[in-house]
Amino acid sequence: MERISRETLVDSFWDRHANPKSGWSRTVTLPLLVYGIGERRWRLVVATLVFAVVNPVLFAPPDDSEAWMTRVVLAERYWRTHDADIGHLGWLNLVNVPVTLYALVAAYRRDTGGATVATLLSMTLKFAFVAGLVRRFEDDLPRPDSPPTWETSRRR
Repeated sequence: MERISRETLVDSFWDRHANPKSGWSRTVTLPLLVYGIGERRWRLVVATLVFAVVNPVLFAPPDDSEAWMTRVVLAERYWRTHDADIGHLGWLNLVNVPVTLYALVAAYRRDTGGATVATLLSMTLKFAFVAGLVRRFEDDLPRPDSPPTWETSRRR
């Protein structure tokens, strides 16, 4: 039996995760967690966490890289594998951590207003981060008019 390399598994993970259905379906993760925690629906919390873990491999690789959410995943992969300098975008990601934690704590305390505002702010920060990441990734491509591809997102 042939051994599958770690690199092959990593490539397969990212290729499948780049399906826009994977990315868009993950956008409901935080709202579902906040709702589940606030309403003490622990099965929903566990199911949401399990979904978040298995989601990246649930979908087949996309046919192309035209979808914005596919480009988000390609940009994230590029950032993680190339140790790319993302400048101010790193701050968006950093600020998002306490905001997300506050949303979860507020939900646990059943502070509906605080949980709602923090969840909305967290999602706004996340979308601003990934939108900037896509712009940065596309700027780093060898030819500005070339669309992102699987190969440009992989480690050199």
